[in-house]
Amino acid sequence: MSLIAMIPARIGSQRLKMKNLALLGGRPLVSYAIEAARSAGVFDRVILNADHEAFEPIARRYGAECYRRPETLGSSSTRSDELVYDFMQRHPADAVAWVNPTSPFQSGEDIRAVVEQFRQRQLDSLITVKEEFLHAVYKGQPVNFDPQQPFARTQDLVPIELFVYSVMMWRTTTFLRSFHERGAALLSGRVGYVPVSNRAALLIKTSEDLQLAQCMLQARTQGATIQYDPAVGQLLSAVRT
Repeated sequence: MSLIAMIPARIGSQRLKMKNLALLGGRPLVSYAIEAARSAGVFDRVILNADHEAFEPIARRYGAECYRRPETLGSSSTRSDELVYDFMQRHPADAVAWVNPTSPFQSGEDIRAVVEQFRQRQLDSLITVKEEFLHAVYKGQPVNFDPQQPFARTQDLVPIELFVYSVMMWRTTTFLRSFHERGAALLSGRVGYVPVSNRAALLIKTSEDLQLAQCMLQARTQGATIQYDPAVGQLLSAVRT
């Protein structure tokens, strides 16, 4: 199966200005997706799908190709289906994986595991999700708990699954057929939802998200240990022994 990693990169963004070019750990946000896709070792090509020339030197710097999509596909109103359709038309492959630049902490290993699920389950469409072991309601109605029963422990709940889009994948023939038939194709054919770790699920949408990611990156780089109040020192010693 020929497989291309497509990394969408738009110069504009509504909640965080020029998000994909914002620096995280001294590097542009989009570079993390390029690095992860390349290190996954499962793609024939890694291509930045960009709407501005500013991304071209960044793609070269981090070892990716760069495709300048039509200007008509560069606005905030552009639908993801249209973006993927245009890319597939111009870059033939058996499947395309959307590697999200707003998920800087997903690793090559994370991506490789998702791709393996796509292959093993013989999926046509795949979207990554985050499992949340929390009591959930929708329009005032319980989703994963019974209010007439004793209040369930969170670890005993059936988790809700939230889309995180760190990776999305499609089999090209199924996607194109669905797009031609109904003008939509992100959830076409046999669809699978694959849980990823909290680290991989972190999405950068706002300046607060970026600040949190910076703190997380600093903690990972410098190392962080769990500390306790000195008042519990004797208790901790007793527990360790």
